Amino acid sequence: MNDPFLAAPVLSDVLPPRKRRGPVALFIRRYPNIAVGGFLVFIIIGIAIFAPVLGTIDPTALSPIHRTQPPSKAFWFGSDMLGRDVYSRVLYGTQISVTVGLSVALFASIIGLAIGLVSGVVRPLDGIVMRVMDGLMSIPPILLAIALMALSRGSVLNVIIAITITEIPRVSRLVRGVVLTLRERPYVEAAIASGTRLPAIMWKHILPNTLPPLIVQLTFICAQAMIIEAALSFIGAGTPPSIPSWGNIMAEGRALWQVKPYIVFFPAAFLSITVLAVNLLGDGLRDALDPRIAKRF
Repeated sequence: MNDPFLAAPVLSDVLPPRKRRGPVALFIRRYPNIAVGGFLVFIIIGIAIFAPVLGTIDPTALSPIHRTQPPSKAFWFGSDMLGRDVYSRVLYGTQISVTVGLSVALFASIIGLAIGLVSGVVRPLDGIVMRVMDGLMSIPPILLAIALMALSRGSVLNVIIAITITEIPRVSRLVRGVVLTLRERPYVEAAIASGTRLPAIMWKHILPNTLPPLIVQLTFICAQAMIIEAALSFIGAGTPPSIPSWGNIMAEGRALWQVKPYIVFFPAAFLSITVLAVNLLGDGLRDALDPRIAKRF
């Protein structure tokens, strides 16, 4: 006599096999901010690199007969009061914002890292250096950048230098705080007790541990630099009007924004999306690099 329970199907035989997630799906599920922000940043950088071949024309070409045309097949984003193609100007403006953002983030991080390391390790210099940094931080970044630009002529290089100076104190403050914490760690004290020289301690033990928070801060500096550059150009203190930047485009279209809002809308939308993407990437990197708040699934 056959046992009916022996013939009963096993649950695993009835249900379809569960699909295993690939490494990309697992990464997106674990770090969605990095995935979304990185994807948007990748697109923005691609637009900046390939702007000349994305259906654009000369962004400075004047065509008075086509002034203030609404978005159409001929002018995808419309045209401004001088007949220039807004689509071409916005895409070429991406090059300016990306260049300024990445350059400021790189230079401010390198200089701020050096200042923070020296200030955190060499105690006699800490008081003097930090008081200078506190003085710079007491001035709003946009006002300090305006003051620095007033001392020079408008150009992309001068904008990068001015914004870099405003961001150095924040990086140095961050690095100094990390260094002061690391100095109390047992492995640093053991290196000091064993007679390891100070430069070797800074290079082998302290510097590598300052990089994760510095990388996260770098993304926020990049976003802040883009906003400051657009603000400087909007008020006429940044890049020259002949250079198509998002701030210049919005400044030229503000007189007609009530009747021709697209002139201001498109560069503002690109600026907002770019800053949002960089901030999302920074939040995701913070979750991934900081073990105390990293998400575990």
